[in-house]
Amino acid sequence: MKDFESLIIARRSTRKFTERQISPEDVQKLLQSALLAPTSKNSKSIEFVAVEDKRLLQQLSVCKNAGGAFLEECALAVAVIGDRTVTDAWIEDASIAAVFIQLQAEDWGLGSCWCHVRNRFTGDMESEQYVRELLEIPDHFGVLCIIGIGYKEQERKPNDLTKLTWEKIHIETFSPADKNTIA
Repeated sequence: MKDFESLIIARRSTRKFTERQISPEDVQKLLQSALLAPTSKNSKSIEFVAVEDKRLLQQLSVCKNAGGAFLEECALAVAVIGDRTVTDAWIEDASIAAVFIQLQAEDWGLGSCWCHVRNRFTGDMESEQYVRELLEIPDHFGVLCIIGIGYKEQERKPNDLTKLTWEKIHIETFSPADKNTIA
């Protein structure tokens, strides 16, 4: 296991994967990571649909007008969904769970990429509705995103800490970039 700082510096979005499959044990552990994510008031409002079927992955890859093609080549896609009847914080809960999945994948040397679904379209159809119908998800669930996971086709350089935008950090109050910043 990497230390957390190394993990977040190394994690980069991966859109090209090898054909190697992820073992059932590792899929289960990735999903365990998702289930360990905190939820608002411990509501447990988040659920997941894990997809490995190549036909379904191809269909998911067109869930929005642009930016989903990488899903066709991943070994595993996890749709992150939230029960809107349980909490109004389902989007936040789902976001945290999605990031837990991505960080766990990176820790094991797997690549991942977030495919945003909520408020997107495929043709004239809402992407959420498309995914809901394809994966037989009940209507009261919102579909936030699909995380595509697989073995990286190539390694990418870690994030460059010298390029961090420290001017976006404000201390005590929101002030112009030349005042009250860390750097």
